[in-house]
Formats: sequence, C-alpha cells, structure tokens
Amino acid sequence: MPFLTPMPGNVSMRKFSAVIVSFCLAAVFAKEPLHELVELVTLDPTIKLDIRYATDRNFAGRSVYPEARAFLQCPAAAALLEAHSWLKAQGFGIVVYDAYRPWSVSKLFWELTPPSRRKYVANPSKGSGHNRGCAVDVGLFELRSGRELEMPSSYDEMSGRSSISYAGGTAEQRNHRDLLRRAMERKGHFKVYPPEWWHYTYRNCRKYGILDIPFAAIVPAGGKPCI
Repeated sequence: MPFLTPMPGNVSMRKFSAVIVSFCLAAVFAKEPLHELVELVTLDPTIKLDIRYATDRNFAGRSVYPEARAFLQCPAAAALLEAHSWLKAQGFGIVVYDAYRPWSVSKLFWELTPPSRRKYVANPSKGSGHNRGCAVDVGLFELRSGRELEMPSSYDEMSGRSSISYAGGTAEQRNHRDLLRRAMERKGHFKVYPPEWWHYTYRNCRKYGILDIPFAAIVPAGGKPCI
C-alpha cells in the first residue's frame, strides 16, 4: 500500500479533501503548460464574436471576462475555421460565444452553480476542454444580415431544451441546430456535448494542459501558421 499521512483528528473529511484538491491543483499550475493558443479573429476576421461572459448576458448575471476575445489551440482553431468556411458557402457563418476559458473562471462557475445543475459546468478539480483551449461554444449567423439564428433554447440555458436531441421548439430552430452540428462534426474534428447544442470539443483535447492565463497575458506561440 502507498504511504498515506494520517488525517488529523480535528479536521473533517470535507476540509481534508479540499486541502488535497488544492495541493494537486497547485502542482498543476506551478508551471503553466506550453500552449498553441491563437486569437480567432486574427486568422479570419469574418468569424463573429458574441462573447457573453464579457457582458452580463450569461447565467452568472455579470461580466467575468475583462475583454471580448476568443482563443483556441492552433489545430482546433484551424478546424473551426474550416467549418466556418463550409457554412459561408451556404450563406451562414459561425458565431463564437466562448472559447478558451481560464481555469479560475471555471472555478467561479462551479461555485455559482447549484449542485443539481452542475452537469452544465465543468468540475474545476478535473479542468475542462475550455481550460485546455480546445472546446468552443458556437452558434450560427446569417452572412447577409449578420443576424444570429434562433435555436431551440438560448445559449447557456440550463434546461432540457439545450439538449442536442431536444425534439421541441420550431422546425426552423431544430434545423439551425442540426446544421451547426453537421458543420462542426462533418470532418470528425469536433464532437458535441449532448446536454448543450452549442458546446463542441476538439478531438485531441486531452493532450493539452489546463491553463489559467488571463487573455491579456497570452503570447501567441511561435512556429508554423495554423492556416
């Protein structure tokens, strides 16, 4: 058996577990992992940003990002722009609601969310695809008008209407949702998170480390271009 330090008699199991989690996360963040984060609009300015967490139009009810910016790991960004290009040929485009998310923001979301709804937020003890820079929240917009297309639920809605298989809403709303999924999954680069029609994770996400870098501190990685 591995050696375990005895738990002090005056420390509850919950507090002891919190100490262990904090120790493990401190080890993770002692040295930030290398990354290939790139800013999406620098690769293609026609992609639309609607970064809800830089506003109060989100489930937290307040801004948690100081800037409306979107970053992804380079291969994930290239795959997203490929989906955007495919949609443009049909008169539509991708709108990005969220992309790379610092770990400290995910921790805040976990604390703000009631336990019964935590399937909609990532457990900070594990980190998330957003923290790794390879998950993205997206919708559709019409190129001609710039209007965002309606889906069966609003973005960030914590209800059954947000499910990728929800059969309610209008036929038009479901068609929009299904078109988005077809664009994102057609090449096998992304996979939808079933409870959230907007949430897509890049296929090689686990190879990237958990990051807690503020947007303003992100230095683009050198090397070959994404696209």
